[in-house]
Amino acid sequence: MAERRYGTPAAPTETTIRFGDREFTGLDGEVFTRVLFVDVDLMEVEGTGSGFEDCTFRGVRFNCSVHTDSAFVNCTFTRCSFFDAEFTGCKLTGSMFDGCTFGALRVGGGDWSFAGLPGADLRGSEFTGVRMREVDLTGARLEGASFRDCDLSASWFHQAELAGCDLRGSDLNVLNLDTARFRSAIIDPAQAAAVAGAFGFDVRPG
Repeated sequence: MAERRYGTPAAPTETTIRFGDREFTGLDGEVFTRVLFVDVDLMEVEGTGSGFEDCTFRGVRFNCSVHTDSAFVNCTFTRCSFFDAEFTGCKLTGSMFDGCTFGALRVGGGDWSFAGLPGADLRGSEFTGVRMREVDLTGARLEGASFRDCDLSASWFHQAELAGCDLRGSDLNVLNLDTARFRSAIIDPAQAAAVAGAFGFDVRPG
């Protein structure tokens, strides 16, 4: 199991909801604290203003679900699936993803700071305008993914694969150009100057 950043343990849960205990048709305004969800089907479920704090999700299916202005704070996701899921204006600060599958995940706005995604396969996923300070993307597969206009301050990209990743508008100062594998990554002219400066070039106007 992947460890949380700095070895912080997951919060203990107090109640459990298993597959078949309840049928979820929507999550609008629902609030859960320290709940363990096991093999629950949340496929195609929509939720606005819902809240999950210190919850653990094991084998939960989020495929094609839509979450708006919702919070998953300090949660743990283990072997969950997020194919074609959408998060808009959501807060996932401090949440940890371990052994999850993504594929076509779409994230717009919101705050994913301090989230743990080590080794995550995010190929083809899209993050736009997301606050992602100190996110752990160690060893992540980011080929063909998009991180447009994101705040990636102090995030970890050690051994991440960034070939073909669209990084336009995001801060490249977080990338260790000696270890992050960024061949063919997409950047804008201002970022190109920053990259050249990182390699020691003296960039001047023509």
